[in-house]
Amino acid sequence: MHGADTDGRVVAAACTIAIDDLPDGLIVADRDGCVLAVNRAAARLTGVSMERAVGRHMSDVFPFRDHDGRDWWKALDPEGGLRIRSRVPERPLHLPGGQELYVAARLVREPERGGEVERVTITLRDGGARARLERSRADLVSTVAHELRSPLTSVKGFTATMLAKWERFTDEQKRVMLETVNNDADRVTRLITELLDVSRIESGRLEVRRQVVDISARVRRLIAGRVAAGESEGRFRLIVGDDLPEMWLDQDKIDQILGNLVENALRHGRGTVTIEIESVGWGVAVSVRDEGEGIEPELAPRVFRQFWRGGNSRRRGGTGLGLFIVKGLVEAHGGTITVQRAPEGGAEFRFTVPTGTPDFATP
Repeated sequence: MHGADTDGRVVAAACTIAIDDLPDGLIVADRDGCVLAVNRAAARLTGVSMERAVGRHMSDVFPFRDHDGRDWWKALDPEGGLRIRSRVPERPLHLPGGQELYVAARLVREPERGGEVERVTITLRDGGARARLERSRADLVSTVAHELRSPLTSVKGFTATMLAKWERFTDEQKRVMLETVNNDADRVTRLITELLDVSRIESGRLEVRRQVVDISARVRRLIAGRVAAGESEGRFRLIVGDDLPEMWLDQDKIDQILGNLVENALRHGRGTVTIEIESVGWGVAVSVRDEGEGIEPELAPRVFRQFWRGGNSRRRGGTGLGLFIVKGLVEAHGGTITVQRAPEGGAEFRFTVPTGTPDFATP
C-alpha cells in the first residue's frame, strides 16, 4: 500500500523517499481533493505551508485557475473520464495573486490498470523562471538576427556587385571588396562559434580536453597577435609570477578565455591593459586589468549574464555573450572568475583554474 506520512514522506513499498529532496514542487491529494502532503518546494512556490494545507481541500488552499478563470481541480475530475486515464499534461495555471505556475498531475490507481483513483500527485514548476528562459531565448534569436544581418548584407552586396561589374573595377578595388567580404565572413563565423558555446554551456555538454598549457606563453602569443593587428605594444603589460605549477588545461578554451577578456579590456577600457599571472594555493590565477571607468559594484552580478553590455558597448558592437562564455569555460575547468575595481580605477577580471593531470575529472 502506498501512502503519505504527515512528516512529509511518501512511502512506496520498502523504500521511503523524503519529498523535500525533490527539486520541483509536489502536492499529494486523495481522490476527493483532500491534501495529504506538500513538500518544501511547493510551499515556497505557493506560499502555503504543509501545516496549513494538509487535511484541507485543494480548491481551498491551492485554488489554481486556468487562463479562462476555471477551477483546475474541478476540471481535473479525478473520478471522471476514462478509467485508463493516468497523466494530466503540464499547463500554465494561476494562483489568485496572479503568480503563474506550470502544473502537471498523475492519477494513481489501484490496481494500476483500470482501478479506482487512490491519490493524485501534482508537480509544480515556477512559471516566472520559464518565462525568463523563453525571454532569454527570444533575445538570443533577436541578437543573432541583428548581428547576422549586417555582415550578410555586406557579403551579398559586394559579391553581387563584383559579379555584375567585374571588368569595371581595378585590382585594388577588387582587393578592398574581397577583404571586406573576408572580414564579414570571419564575423559570422565568430558569432556562430559563440552560439555553439552558449548552447554547450547551457546544456552541460562542454568538453574539456586537457594538455600541458603554458599560460604565460599563450598570453605572449595573444599580445603579439594584437600588436600585429595594429595595437600599440605599449598598450600591454605582462606580469608573470615565480614558480608557476604545471597546468593541464584545454589550450583552445584558455586562448578563448584570454582573448575575450583582453578584447573586453581593449574595447571598454582605456590606458594600459595589464595581464598578471600568479601561483595560488590550488592553481594559477590570471588577472586582466584596464584603466577605464570600471564597473560599479552593484552591476558586478550582471556582468556574466547573457547580453550584458556596459557603458557604450552598444555603440561599440558585440553580442553581449563574451563574458557569459568566459564564465562557462572557466567553470568547465573547475575554476572561478570574479570582477572588481582595479587599483588603477578600471575593471579587473580575475579567474583561477586548478592544477590538473591528464586524468583529472572533466566537469
